[in-house]
Amino acid sequence: MDTSTQCACSNCICPVSAATAVVVEGKLYCSETCAQGHPDGHHGCGHTGCHC
Repeated sequence: MDTSTQCACSNCICPVSAATAVVVEGKLYCSETCAQGHPDGHHGCGHTGCHC
């Protein structure tokens, strides 16, 4: 059974599953954008309702 946790991006509200997460340094992220620390000031991860 796969459980979800919150994305490791400090401003993100998205749940993330270990099966689909982007893993960087052992932390689970919902998207490449979050995993890369929002490069070039890019805001949002692309998921509806989230404005990280």
